[in-house]
Amino acid sequence: MGLAWHFWRTRWRAPASGAASPLHSWERAAILAPLALHGWLLFDGVFAHELRFGFAQALSAMMFLAVAVYWVETLFYRVEGMLPPVLALAAAAAPLPALFPGLASSNAHAQAGEFKLHLALAMIAYGLAVIALLHAALMAAAERQLHRRGTLALAGLPPLLTLESLLFRMIGAAFVFLTLTLITGIVFSETLFGRALRSDHKTIFALLSWLTFGWLLAGRWAWGWRGRTALRWTLTGFLLLLLAYVGSRFVLEVILGSG
Repeated sequence: MGLAWHFWRTRWRAPASGAASPLHSWERAAILAPLALHGWLLFDGVFAHELRFGFAQALSAMMFLAVAVYWVETLFYRVEGMLPPVLALAAAAAPLPALFPGLASSNAHAQAGEFKLHLALAMIAYGLAVIALLHAALMAAAERQLHRRGTLALAGLPPLLTLESLLFRMIGAAFVFLTLTLITGIVFSETLFGRALRSDHKTIFALLSWLTFGWLLAGRWAWGWRGRTALRWTLTGFLLLLLAYVGSRFVLEVILGSG
């Protein structure tokens, strides 16, 4: 949270010069150190022993991946202005597995390599969807500021066209990993249940999210969708993806208390 405050103070608002400075070496290291610790805690809590993966672990993994991708992005683009909200959300999500540990999976297939691959692909898809949503939200905020004031009030953000390009790259990557998640899910379902696809809420919401992101990419290619249209479809796809696992696990673990 301290890093989020630092970047909000130094990058979120434009300084007197009107431009934010790029990341310094010590700032990159300061992000990388807690990120590595976050990753180790996730691996140790989810995979190292018995498989334990509930809504808290999912949210924590999503934000870990979001910070990791943003850290890499800062090597190529001026996206320092995106770090405050991402780091703040990651700080809030990191302790959730300790507060809501969930239940260890009793399924014998939970330790299978194909299931772990399916789970890893799903979390990467989730993380990329989070980044796409943040890109879309910040792009909408920057565009609104630009129209109201004539100049961009948020410092450390790349130009709108660059933001838009990054947004659709993330959506495309999320779509690819979501496709791989569905494919491995079908393979795993056939091994475990003897049928290729289960008609449960997770499958339905995941398919709806996949169709939404696919339709958004098609709309971008065919009709040049951008701006608020892209934001609405990105938000819809993300919410559907969130409901596919995190939402249902939250209801089971916290509201119903059945784990």
